[in-house]
Amino acid sequence: MNMPLILASSSPQRRKLLALLVPDFEVVNPDIDEARLADESPEAMTHRLAIEKARTVYQQRGPDVRVLGGDTTIVIADRILGKPISHNHAVSMLTDLSGTTHTAYSSVALCSSQGCRSLISRSRVTFRALPADEIERYCLTGDPYDKAGGYGIQSSAGSFVTELSGSYTGVIGLPLWEAHQLLFAEADDS
Repeated sequence: MNMPLILASSSPQRRKLLALLVPDFEVVNPDIDEARLADESPEAMTHRLAIEKARTVYQQRGPDVRVLGGDTTIVIADRILGKPISHNHAVSMLTDLSGTTHTAYSSVALCSSQGCRSLISRSRVTFRALPADEIERYCLTGDPYDKAGGYGIQSSAGSFVTELSGSYTGVIGLPLWEAHQLLFAEADDS
């Protein structure tokens, strides 16, 4: 498909993952309010935000483009863990995740002249018990601060994981199977 592709994201992880599927695309940071709506489930929030990111950029740049948006949410015991805002916040998040299983919701949406479509992946991630000094060392690397849940499974924090059920790339920030389905199913339709 010759129509230009735009990634509606500020995430370096999404950029790297999308480049595995599509060599050429533009990146535009979507300017949206990412606050959770009242009574909105974490899964519904992730789904809504992916669509909203893609739709916002599509409305600015369309109609002769395709826009891919994504969102990832880490949830433990019905509590959303966003991006940590400080060292202590990152330590607290990782302490909460230590020795437990959490869910990573990762949604991807594609908006084009054919409308907006989206898919979501649900992954279960189990961390081993993490000693306080290991959490501290990891937080000092600076890695946690631009990631939902305060960790990057693709970095040294991958050693925290004892079990993963679902999409590895979804936990990173862009579920590649779902992105491929959206990008190339639309190409087949045209």
